Amino acid sequence: MFILLDAFWFVWIIKFILFWLYLWQLKEYHTGRFLDHFRTFKGKKLLYSPEQILKIILLALLFLAPGLFNFIFTAITFLYVVETILFLRVILNKAAKKPVLTIKTIFLTIVSFAIAVLFIIWTFGLQDFFQPSALLIFDILTPLIISAIVLLFQPIFVAARNAELKKAKDKMEKVKAESSLKVIAITGSYGKTSTKEFLTAMLSAKFSVLSTKEHQNSEIGVANCILQDLKLSHQIFIAEVGAYNKGKIKEVCNVIKPQIGIVTGVNEQHLALFGTLENLLSAEGGEELSEALPSNGMLVVNGDNKYCLNLAKKTHKNVKIYSLSNKTVNAEIWPTDIEVFKDFISFMAMNRAGEVSHIEVDVLGKQNVQNLLAAILVAKELGMTFGEISDACKNISQKMAGMVLKNGKLGLDIVDSSYSSNPDGVFADLDYFSTFDKKKVIVMPCLIELGKKSAEIHEKIGKKIGDTCDLAIITSRDKFKEVEKGFKQTKKQGAKIVLCDNVENIYSEITLFCKVGDAVLLEGRVPGELINLLIK
Repeated sequence: MFILLDAFWFVWIIKFILFWLYLWQLKEYHTGRFLDHFRTFKGKKLLYSPEQILKIILLALLFLAPGLFNFIFTAITFLYVVETILFLRVILNKAAKKPVLTIKTIFLTIVSFAIAVLFIIWTFGLQDFFQPSALLIFDILTPLIISAIVLLFQPIFVAARNAELKKAKDKMEKVKAESSLKVIAITGSYGKTSTKEFLTAMLSAKFSVLSTKEHQNSEIGVANCILQDLKLSHQIFIAEVGAYNKGKIKEVCNVIKPQIGIVTGVNEQHLALFGTLENLLSAEGGEELSEALPSNGMLVVNGDNKYCLNLAKKTHKNVKIYSLSNKTVNAEIWPTDIEVFKDFISFMAMNRAGEVSHIEVDVLGKQNVQNLLAAILVAKELGMTFGEISDACKNISQKMAGMVLKNGKLGLDIVDSSYSSNPDGVFADLDYFSTFDKKKVIVMPCLIELGKKSAEIHEKIGKKIGDTCDLAIITSRDKFKEVEKGFKQTKKQGAKIVLCDNVENIYSEITLFCKVGDAVLLEGRVPGELINLLIK
């Protein structure tokens, strides 16, 4: 019986280890992001799940009611049998949460499995209730054990990361010394990826360009891009740079030494991680990037964002401002005649020199005009003509902007903006979504890492959803009440808001509510299974 319990326990522990390593990797091994997860409903559910509570009760009974040992032992064995069956079912459905294989995750997985194997071997020498007690204690403490393993070896990986950064810096200096490489760094709370993709598409029409890949905006991601892909033949290197701590942008800039910096916009996203607005403005707000630019460098900022304008006023660098209005002080470039269509946008780009060009791009939503202006401004500064830029815009796709219009099943229009989400992005996506004529449905989770302003922001989002949509399906509980409060302020006839995190139930809500020609906006991290159900 003990052997049977050990076997089922070990299968379950494999699942548990893989999940907690997955969660650490998902949070980029950032302690603040990892801990912030447990302020959410899903995070609390992990710690206080019925299974965990039941295991704690069974453990207590082993000590308090030794006379019931046989009954308790049978209950423990049955619990692990059920959990093993559920785990195997998840594997068959290819839905198991496990870390992406990297040198770091492979090492941590091997260490974690080795500790679990050594522990179960050690329990073979225990007798009576001590053996199942030990197994339960290890299971209950697995989140702490895996976290301890991650943190214990973190200094080793930090040292390895620093060595990679040094190698990348040396390579960058060598390439610059032997070529005329221009380096552009892009940061901000939102719009970084779209601006990088737009600028890459434009400049690639005339230059040999390397840019960081998707999800490659951390210091080690940028370093890996340099080490793996940068060549002497490249004329321009574009790095998207993100951060969750003060000083991280400075660290990356010390490696790449950019001549041009772009700050796309700043909001409260990640405020909970930075702790203070001052820390956020230092990193994502562009202060560290501005300070890293050489005396002859150029800082490009969003003139429609108050934080960016404040940065422009403080810096002594050459500043170029892009804006949606020619009334913005010192704006270098702005648009006129903006037209937003269902599947593309069109506008006239004008600059202070009096040049004008028609820009038509296959992207969704007016918000992309800002990001396009930033890219156009930099492309002009690097020697491209308006005509060349307009032609290059034909190479830009919806996917580059992070929002794609797809043909859905049942004749629905599906707006897939599930790449990521932030407050400004949600409002911008809803502005675009309002152009659809028939019934509109939004599916989205509540936003995370917003700090003290989270409740206020979610209420505003709820009001915007109520103004725009006929049905709102919110997939996470954390700030649902605030979203619902804002939603109900609009009192739109027939509109409703529901809380639902089950994929099949969400799909049923949509199919029962919608008819041919209606539209669904998938905003933020919605389940991949739902996307597969909705899209042809």
